[in-house]
Amino acid sequence: MLFTNILLYIASFIGIWLGAGLIVSAASTFSQKLRLSPFAFSFVFLGLLTSTPEFSVGLQAVADHTPEIFVGNLLGGVIVLFLLIIPLLAIFGNGISLKNELGNKTLIATLCVILAPSLFILDKKMTNTEGILCISLYIVLLFLVERKNGIFDKKNSHLMNIKAYSYMDLLKLLVGIGIVFVASNLIVEKTIYFADFFSVPTFYISLLIIAVGTDLPELSLTLRSILSGKREVAMGDYIGAAAVSTFMFGLFTILHNGEVLTITNFMVTFLFTFTALLLFYIFFHTKNYISRKNGFVMLGIYLLFIGMELFA
Repeated sequence: MLFTNILLYIASFIGIWLGAGLIVSAASTFSQKLRLSPFAFSFVFLGLLTSTPEFSVGLQAVADHTPEIFVGNLLGGVIVLFLLIIPLLAIFGNGISLKNELGNKTLIATLCVILAPSLFILDKKMTNTEGILCISLYIVLLFLVERKNGIFDKKNSHLMNIKAYSYMDLLKLLVGIGIVFVASNLIVEKTIYFADFFSVPTFYISLLIIAVGTDLPELSLTLRSILSGKREVAMGDYIGAAAVSTFMFGLFTILHNGEVLTITNFMVTFLFTFTALLLFYIFFHTKNYISRKNGFVMLGIYLLFIGMELFA
């Protein structure tokens, strides 16, 4: 039984890799055909697509009345993106540059939207009002990004025309999403199985393990982006996916009709989230660049976060 679960676990990781590859390939083709900024396209569309695992986990958590799973998964996912995945892209991709992709005001607005759920949950309570505010913040952010990049301008009116896309790319996109959805659910299921075997609390499973599992599409993007040289696609996806987490946090809170946490040391998670976003802002605000050295610093902070959550 244990051996079978291990094999399924490994197969799921392979499935995530293959599915993410199909999604990235199709999204890159779409952005080129539509003459859109790869970063902007990835921020708005790919960020949503690669958040399929988080969406699936959240719906299941609401249905099972275990909101601590979606809370830990979404909050942990932000830390994974900014302190693990983006640093890995910087380290192995010899730095990341986003010059002219995000203006200072848009960058600040984006990071504030990403930080909002962590701020709201500090009192261990997330209300429906705060959930609505999270959704509203994400919609406003989309408007700001769209206005800067003109995604829905008249010149891009064919964006919503299904005939503007090749059927093969659409098929690749749909198949990729399907593979990611199935593989991610299996990963979450087996992660919980293994965690139950070792008697680990659900919130910490979600924060430290499931958050990594559901961010496998983004991790796959890191490797594929380095190999293909399309790092702007990856960065657009990462920041967009982190912002989508705020939207999903609000949505799942409303679906669950409000949520109260019982974790006593959540301040640790908040401080690391704030630190991750602050470092990201400092690096890009000063030189529009995250160097390999910066990546190592951020990765070191992630390891410190893991240690403090496990042993605090």
